[in-house]
Amino acid sequence: MFNPKPVKKSFHTLRIIILYSSVIYSIYICSVCLHQINVKRVSKLIISSDIISLRSHRRISSSQPVHVSVIPSIDIPSPCDHRRIEDFRWTHFPHPTTFERGECECTPVRFFAILAMQRSGSRWFETLLNSHVNVSSNGEIFIQKKNTSSHGSSSITTILNQVYNLDWNRTAAKKECTAAVGFKWMLHQGIMDHHEEITEYFKKRGVYVIFLFRRNLLRRHISFLANLHDERFKPLNGTHMAHVNSPKEARLLARFKPWIDTTSLISELEKMQKLSVQVVKLFKDTNYIKLFYEDLVKNTSKLQDVMTFLKLPEKNLKSQQVKIHTQVLTEQVKNWEEVRRTLKGSRFETFLHSN
Repeated sequence: MFNPKPVKKSFHTLRIIILYSSVIYSIYICSVCLHQINVKRVSKLIISSDIISLRSHRRISSSQPVHVSVIPSIDIPSPCDHRRIEDFRWTHFPHPTTFERGECECTPVRFFAILAMQRSGSRWFETLLNSHVNVSSNGEIFIQKKNTSSHGSSSITTILNQVYNLDWNRTAAKKECTAAVGFKWMLHQGIMDHHEEITEYFKKRGVYVIFLFRRNLLRRHISFLANLHDERFKPLNGTHMAHVNSPKEARLLARFKPWIDTTSLISELEKMQKLSVQVVKLFKDTNYIKLFYEDLVKNTSKLQDVMTFLKLPEKNLKSQQVKIHTQVLTEQVKNWEEVRRTLKGSRFETFLHSN
């Protein structure tokens, strides 16, 4: 007699097998489709999902919410694999008009700006950065005041775009793949006059701001006066040398000892101190790090902090620049005793002893 139960059981097993096969095949189809999605669209989705985490990004004020407009639209070249990029935030892929990036096309680039006062070690610091094979720092692009004060914010934006698009032709341009591009901007070169427009630009384009100051403002003042003398009299073969690369040149420039006007010394030191505090306050909503020249000289690990800040591979940074003023302070000023009496008992007295 025919028994239908085994057939029914076999049919039920077959249905289960077909069902599982359909599920597996569907998952495979979805994975293939997702892999084929345009890389640019994927990157934008990732950036959008990261906006909330950006609110706690280092140095960005929690009282200032990060809006979508603050994060630039990232145009990732189609050949590039977005999955190899660890952090889409503040990342760029410039398309220079003056050359082809070639094999470096898929190397993400971060933008930075060094904001500093004169005679605060910014040139030395920049030569250290430029010793990194992946860094291009282009010096003082606004060295002429007319570039900022007279031409206004539109001129500033044009120059910044040129630098960050890797089209600024300077010796700092790298043959290797540039991963960080920037420049040096002195505080007297229009920053304070156009701080609102500059802050907005830095925020929108994701510029990393590096503040560089000097703790001992008296030493900075002495260096400033000595540089003015060199600019006027040019003792090195009739050439003004703000920085030197040989011990012989350094010793020659160090012979000059400035006379300091003690009647205005304290007010000058106060002015410098207030300026450094003010500029950090004006750019507090940018992504920034604050450095001091003395700390960089004494502790080389501070340079590692800079490379970490810029998301760069760690390298041993070197500079050929030679320090000019190496003597103790008592040997650097003509009227030292008068300076000592002026600062003794003031809040700047520590500058008399600190190096």
